[in-house]
Amino acid sequence: MSRQINVIARAVAALGRGARLLPAAGSAAVLAVVVAACGGGGGATPPDTNPPPQAASSFTSGAISGFGSVIVNGVRFDDSGAEVVDDDGGRHGRDDLKLGAQVEIEASSVDRASGHGVATRIRFGSELVGPVSAIDLAGQRLTVLGQQVAVGARTVFDDQLTGGLAGVQVDQVLEVHAQFDAAQGLYRATRIEAAGAPSEFKLRGLVAALDAAGHTFQIGAATINYASAAEVTPQLANGVRVRVRLQTTAAGGQWIATRVDNGEREHEDHSEAEMTGLITAWTSATQFSLDGLAVDARNATFPDGQAGVVLGARVEVEGAIVGGVLMATKVHVEDEEQEHERGEDYELHGAITAVDALAHTFTLRGVVVAYTDTTEWRGLADTGLAVDVKVEVKGNLSADGTHLDATRISLED
Repeated sequence: MSRQINVIARAVAALGRGARLLPAAGSAAVLAVVVAACGGGGGATPPDTNPPPQAASSFTSGAISGFGSVIVNGVRFDDSGAEVVDDDGGRHGRDDLKLGAQVEIEASSVDRASGHGVATRIRFGSELVGPVSAIDLAGQRLTVLGQQVAVGARTVFDDQLTGGLAGVQVDQVLEVHAQFDAAQGLYRATRIEAAGAPSEFKLRGLVAALDAAGHTFQIGAATINYASAAEVTPQLANGVRVRVRLQTTAAGGQWIATRVDNGEREHEDHSEAEMTGLITAWTSATQFSLDGLAVDARNATFPDGQAGVVLGARVEVEGAIVGGVLMATKVHVEDEEQEHERGEDYELHGAITAVDALAHTFTLRGVVVAYTDTTEWRGLADTGLAVDVKVEVKGNLSADGTHLDATRISLED
C-alpha cells in the first residue's frame, strides 16, 4: 500500500510541478485518490501482511555552520562514509566541503536528543560563478554576472580574499554560495571564494523576458543567448528557475549559454526533512516554496506565529518530503540578527593543525580561529594550544568574514 501511495503522490506532484505550489483543492484531490487506492469508501483491499522494510531516512539542507563532522541546522552529521558530490554529480573528497557552503544531506534518521546523524550523501553547489562588475562597500553588495549579491554578518569569505569584501576586485572571478531573496530580487551570500580561471561561468536564477524567436532571456540584469546551447530544458519559460552554463566571454552584451538546465532540484521521498532557507514563492503562510520546493504547512505548528511567513523570509521547516512536497510539521521564522548576537553562530570540533601564538590564532578543520582576552576557556588555556590537541570552538565570523572569532574554546577528549 505504501508503494501505491508513493506512486500516486509522485504522479499528482508531477502534474502540478509547473506551478511549484500545491493548492488546497489539489491536496484534497490527492487525499481522495489515496483514500480510494487504500480501499476507503469502496471495496476492501486485502492488507499487506508482509510489507517490505523501510529504513527511516532524513533530508537536511542549509549552509554549513561547522565541522566535526559536518554541521548543518545544528545537527552534527558523521560524514566519514558519505558520498560527496557537486551539483553536476562529480565526486569530491570531504575536504572540498567548506564553511558557509550550501549543501543537501541525505542521512539516517536524526537523533534529535543528541543532535547527531550519519550522512550517506552530501551534495553541494553554488549559485554563481562569474566576474565582478561592481562593488558597493558601504551597501555591502557586489554585482556578479549582472546579479546583486548581498553580504551579511554570516557571509564566509575564503581566507584568500584578504579583508573580505574589501579585498574583492572588479573583474575578479568569484564563486558565490547563496540563497535567492525573491522579495528583494538579490542573492544573499553565505560563502564567497575566488574561482581562479574556470572553463565556464555558472548562474542559477529565474527566467524573465524570454524571447523564443531570438533565443534570449534575462536573469536579473544579465541577458542570456541560448541559440547555440547544446542542451536546453523543455521547461524554459518566464518565471522558471534554470541553471545556466556560460562561455567566459560575452558577445554583444550577451552571455552565451552552452547549456540551460532545469534549476529546480528533484527531491526523493524522505520520512524526515529539515530545510533552512528563504521563501522563494508564496501563496499563504501555509502554502509556499522554500528554495523551489513546495511546502504544505496546513498541519504545521508556528512557534513564532504566521505573520512573519512571507516572501523572502528566512525560515526553518521540519516535516517529511512526500511526492515532491515538503509536508511541514513545524515552521520557525528565523531572525538572523538576533541569532548572530548570541555569539555562537559557528562550531568546530577536531584536532588543531597549526598554531600562531604571536597572532593569537590557530587552524582547525581548515578554518583560522582567533582568540582574545574575552574568549572563554574550558579545560585548557591558550598556553595549551598545540598541533593535534583536540578542541571544540564556538564563535562568530570576524568582521571581514575570513576567520572565526572564538567566544569559547573547550578541550575535547
